[in-house]
Amino acid sequence: MEAAGARTRAAARRRARRLRAPATLKEQRDPQPGGRLLQRRIEEDQEEAVFREVVSFTPDPLPVRYYDKDTTKPISFYLSSLEELLAWTPNLEDGFNVALGPPECRQPPLSSRRPRTLMCHDMMGGYLDDKFIQGSATQNPYSFYHWQYIDIFVYFSHHTVTIPPVGWTNAAHRHGVCVLGTFITEWKEGERLCEAFLAGDERSYQAVARQLVLIAQFFRFDGWLINIENSLSLAAVGNVPHFLQYLTTQLHQQVPRGLVLWYDSVVSSGQLTWQDELNEHNRVFFDSCDGFFTNYNWREEHLERMLGQAGERLADVYVGVDVFARGNVVGGRFHTDKSLELIRKHGFSVALFAPGWVYECLEKGDFFQNQDKFWSLLERYLPAHSICSLPFVTSFCLGMGTRRVCYGQEEAVGPWYHLSAQEIQPLFGEHRLEGDGRGWVKMHCCLEDAWNGGSSLLIRGLIPPEVGNVSVRLFSLQVPVPPKVFLSMVYKLEGPSAVGVALELTTGDAGSCHVGGISALSAETSSRRSPRPLRVPPTKLAKWVGRCGQQLSGGWVQRQLSDTRPQDPLWDGAPCGSGPLSSQSEGAKLRPLGTGLFASPSCYEVNLRGCLLQALFVNFSRPPGSQEEENFVCRLGEIQVVDANSLLTPLPQVQAVTVSQVRWQPAASEGESGPAGLRLSCTLHWAYLLPHVRCFRIHCCRGSGGDSPCRGPSEPEKPTLLGLAFVNRYRIVDLAVAAAEPGRDGRVEFLVEPIPKEGFLVPRAEWGRAAMLYSTPRT
Repeated sequence: MEAAGARTRAAARRRARRLRAPATLKEQRDPQPGGRLLQRRIEEDQEEAVFREVVSFTPDPLPVRYYDKDTTKPISFYLSSLEELLAWTPNLEDGFNVALGPPECRQPPLSSRRPRTLMCHDMMGGYLDDKFIQGSATQNPYSFYHWQYIDIFVYFSHHTVTIPPVGWTNAAHRHGVCVLGTFITEWKEGERLCEAFLAGDERSYQAVARQLVLIAQFFRFDGWLINIENSLSLAAVGNVPHFLQYLTTQLHQQVPRGLVLWYDSVVSSGQLTWQDELNEHNRVFFDSCDGFFTNYNWREEHLERMLGQAGERLADVYVGVDVFARGNVVGGRFHTDKSLELIRKHGFSVALFAPGWVYECLEKGDFFQNQDKFWSLLERYLPAHSICSLPFVTSFCLGMGTRRVCYGQEEAVGPWYHLSAQEIQPLFGEHRLEGDGRGWVKMHCCLEDAWNGGSSLLIRGLIPPEVGNVSVRLFSLQVPVPPKVFLSMVYKLEGPSAVGVALELTTGDAGSCHVGGISALSAETSSRRSPRPLRVPPTKLAKWVGRCGQQLSGGWVQRQLSDTRPQDPLWDGAPCGSGPLSSQSEGAKLRPLGTGLFASPSCYEVNLRGCLLQALFVNFSRPPGSQEEENFVCRLGEIQVVDANSLLTPLPQVQAVTVSQVRWQPAASEGESGPAGLRLSCTLHWAYLLPHVRCFRIHCCRGSGGDSPCRGPSEPEKPTLLGLAFVNRYRIVDLAVAAAEPGRDGRVEFLVEPIPKEGFLVPRAEWGRAAMLYSTPRT
């Protein structure tokens, strides 16, 4: 850390003096295991590590637990035995599976008494395409995106210790949803395992509990579902409450907002007897942890009996609903709403088991329609939670697509699936105007077009003649507003429609909320005109403003604006779903400056004081002079709500990029007379402050000799996107490179592009970089 800091300070001094010193070289050892001798090149104010490799086709083997044996791609993993659990210690390879951060702030907090919604994901044994940490080329994968209705996500499998794949953890945490792994024992082997750690003294079960806490803490998920589905001896079952109490206490100390839940299986006598309710036979387990997950074959009389058992902890009882409708259950499948109606009637939380039924059992081609139908039927029973932190930025990407797009520019064609790349999803649904109004708006995800990622939000609707506009809520918010906020929306209208599109923000207290002056921002001036100009804007502000006033590709339009309104009574206290469709905003409303679909995009900031943002709407208004029905189809590509002060902080730089775990393979010949190529696999590591980043984009340039193909004397080569990373490491797999010519080095350069949370592109000069020079062995 000290050496890196010294290099950074030296680079800063060089920039200040504006010196153009000649390049210098120094040598040091690669700090990563398996690394080779490297050179570090400092050119002007940029630093580049240069690694030297002699091509060899006998690489050191990689541990099978952490890497796919066929491709060496990093994978999420589980533990299959008590011995594996007790032997596990964190190492370098585990770093791929660490989540980007804890759950985002949300309201109400999980500790509130509001009944909760738990989703237990059980799909075909688990660890399918979701196990590939850096994504895969899967066609038609399972995707979940109704996160605003979910409070807890459990990843379930029948392995002893189910560690949630990091993609699920990142997607859930981005939506403020906590994630639990599963500790399960079953059958005769489960009996033997439980006897080994529960039938003895406290040291045995405490050791298991400490390991479970360590795993959750290291991988940054939030706790465990404990599922003992085998009989226990009297000695073992007598220690279960002590095990649960110790596990829960230790987890609360080490994992903020951590949870331990118990599944309804074993009773206090040690027998495996599912009760389908909380009662005197299993109450001791409920009293020893954070919550109780019931079995699925309950009736309303079970719910009525549980009222007395749960007392004030109604929300800590998660009534199980098997969406597959196996056994003697209430509802299930497309009748799951019948289950929820009874559960919510009595004030309990709900645990939806295997809602992936819509993917496993129905036509894959109709998956999105079936999933939207399933959740829309439950919407009235699923209170949404609110986002309560800035910056709020989303491109509506599902973490999948048929091509990759970066700010309107197509980068790659072909299917891809990367759960960590899923961005914040809205409140989906179809809404109609109240009363006799004929207006309606329907929202759903769309893979056909994207502004950034692989998908966009498609909104269809109709404005009837009797109203001037319709508004629909996209997100619930509970955000204390900083003094200045920047807002931006990228959208595209399909067809000849001239309907106006605008963002609207509701504020919590119109009496004390003060809306001050609105000022325009532009890339030409790169300054803020109100209340005072910035003569030299900070880097982050300049980059965010850089797109203002610029025409966008692909037919997209950017509207950067400020637009607020006091709280609309139609929405006051609406606890569930996305509420009714509004046709008229009440109180003062600030319209975006500039009119017309193809107006040059503008940027605005708004001055606020004492305000609480409560919801984000999109408003569609009829064009001036129109008296007829207005049908519209609009794609939303991106929404940004950014604290202006966050753009004044310095932009961190990617530092200390290293290359290790190199593996070479011969590639097929390009032709009878053409040279044979090579396939390169290696691991990149770098240093960066993760709280500042949405993700990293990893690129490469290929060339030869000592010159950088990414910074050539003439036109530099356009870097090739390799993939996305959500930790400070990335595994490059089977990259095609040219074989080195005799007496001449081959060269490949790797670039690490940070994407800040505020959602702007960082100049290439500020990316991290490392180069590899490789040669054939001397004969």
